[in-house]
Amino acid sequence: MKKLSLFLLVLTAASLSGCRETTSPEIYNKAASDPKLYNDLGIHLTNVIIHDIFKPPVASRIYAYTNLAGYEALVPGNPEFRSLAGQLNGFEATPQPEEGKEYCFPLASAKAFSMVGRKLTFSENMWDDYEKEFFQKYKDMGIPDDVIDRSMAYGEAVAKHVIDYSGGDNYKQIRGFRYTVTNEPGTWVPTPPAYADACEPMWNTVRPFTMDSVKQFKCPAPAKYDLSKNSEFMKLTREVYDIGKNMTEDQRTTAYFWDDNAFVTNVVGHVMFANKKMTPPGHWLAITRTVAENQKLDLMQTTECYTMGSIAMFDAFVSCWDEKYSSVRIRPETVINNGWDPAWRPYLETPPFPEYVSGHSSISAACGTVLTHLLGENVAFTDTTEKKYGHGVKSFKSFEDAYWDASYSRMYGGIHYRDGVEEGTHLGETVGNWVWKKLNTRKKEKDALAVR
Repeated sequence: MKKLSLFLLVLTAASLSGCRETTSPEIYNKAASDPKLYNDLGIHLTNVIIHDIFKPPVASRIYAYTNLAGYEALVPGNPEFRSLAGQLNGFEATPQPEEGKEYCFPLASAKAFSMVGRKLTFSENMWDDYEKEFFQKYKDMGIPDDVIDRSMAYGEAVAKHVIDYSGGDNYKQIRGFRYTVTNEPGTWVPTPPAYADACEPMWNTVRPFTMDSVKQFKCPAPAKYDLSKNSEFMKLTREVYDIGKNMTEDQRTTAYFWDDNAFVTNVVGHVMFANKKMTPPGHWLAITRTVAENQKLDLMQTTECYTMGSIAMFDAFVSCWDEKYSSVRIRPETVINNGWDPAWRPYLETPPFPEYVSGHSSISAACGTVLTHLLGENVAFTDTTEKKYGHGVKSFKSFEDAYWDASYSRMYGGIHYRDGVEEGTHLGETVGNWVWKKLNTRKKEKDALAVR
């Protein structure tokens, strides 16, 4: 009998020693609300997008839906914020948590984000080990098992809701569509070195998040294709050519810094290979992270910035791509090579889609405009995003300063005309202002919100 009692005592002690130590909701919610956790998820998503070589418009779609899921799962724990259900085109009410039950909404948000990110990317193996290690951090915070299970389940419910929503945006229906080059004078044709097919020629049929239609914001017509010496078009082309022949160090640095080419083609002799890099949307969300950290924004504010910026960039891509494949304007490289200098090459690789208007200019201005509304007009920051790719760092006085720098970088790089970058920037500003006007993330009126 004594031996049996001793055995049960040892068994009980061993069982107790294997239990996790739990803490109070106040303690674990504070730990789980560290924005660094959400930022790290965003960095991982960018790494997966780079690995999978998603094109910039597609990358913007992935960022928008993942951040929407993360935002929606966090809203119930932040009563001063409101859901975007009913505000985004076709987005219905998000599942709600069970009343009277304890949740860790930062954990639910992370789960929703990662589940959507996994669904919309290819490399599931990159998520497996990462998620195992990432979600262990929440267990180590002392969150009770039932709260973990309930919060993860809620995050999954929100993720499924967003995934279902994404399925209705016409993205799947336009996979594999190829553009037919017309060879009409002044229209786009594939460019060296890869002569790649046109990128996402049907992107203007994807459902926008906020715009009433893809044609809601129209750009002015580009300069008429005219090869006569003194035409406006030839003046624009000559400017690109002259910059390329006489680039200053500042222009070269600026062009390279904002390259953001997801798949840079390199040709050495008869060998062709490529380098993978960050896309423009990834670059701007990295800027968002930098400023959010600088300003010590809390988790909800950080997620708000990511979500609003992502949605603005997505809609800017839709609007921009509608113009690109309407005007189908020829690239400077083609005009110059077929005209007066067959050996001329742009400093940056010409991307595989029509020139007018600049996509990078559009989405940079859209995101920068939204961030200006959210965080202020004179927010100075140093952008280290491209340092890991050998592009150095740049400091800016404001978001506007940064997005104009990004815009003109495309002209310095030899891949856009001046009107293409300037009108692209104006389009992005218009879209960004529209997104800000259209969406209410706070329950207070916007004019009552003090700029941080």
